[in-house]
Amino acid sequence: MIICNDIMAYMFGFFFGKTPLIQLSPKKTWEGFIGGAISTVFFGFLISYILVQFDYFVCPVTYDEASDNLSMDCIRHPVFILTEFGLPLVIQKFFSIFGLSWTTVKIYPFILHSISLSVFASVIGPFGGFFASGFKRAFKIKDFGDLIPGHGGIMDRFDCQFLMATFVNVYYASFIRAPNPQKIIQSVLLLTSEEQLHVFSMLKEKLIQNGILNETLS
Repeated sequence: MIICNDIMAYMFGFFFGKTPLIQLSPKKTWEGFIGGAISTVFFGFLISYILVQFDYFVCPVTYDEASDNLSMDCIRHPVFILTEFGLPLVIQKFFSIFGLSWTTVKIYPFILHSISLSVFASVIGPFGGFFASGFKRAFKIKDFGDLIPGHGGIMDRFDCQFLMATFVNVYYASFIRAPNPQKIIQSVLLLTSEEQLHVFSMLKEKLIQNGILNETLS
């Protein structure tokens, strides 16, 4: 998304750029910033819709004991399952102007998350580059390094990526990550026999307390 935003912002700025965006980066323009943002959101929507159609892109590689081989068969995470959402009343009224009585919409939650990430990548992500430009101007240097001829160093190429990577990690941990029973079992199997029995006893006790497991049957 950052790469898409960089490319499209450059294209829009090159052909339509007239209004300077920020003094730290004199070549950046509002036209490029807005054009890059719209293009990135559209790209995020399109690519996420395409990828979610294939299990290859949404199922993790796991070890199948039955076939004694690696497998990509899985029960899809809820974000990759087509879900029906109710439309806000404001949007329903907007559609009613055109004679449409839509009250719900079916969409993959992954697409909504992708749009959120695209908005961040296009609106907040570029500020990583602005901050980097400010540091370079403060120290009166052109680039942070010379590892990549014509482009500077790693920091010059990945200034926005570091900010985006941090946001993606926080976003995933806060809104997407869900407990995976298979991964929990794999983690338990890595424990010693005594630790596995301890985990089993604790789990059985909790299940009995919550009324999920009958004490007489356990």
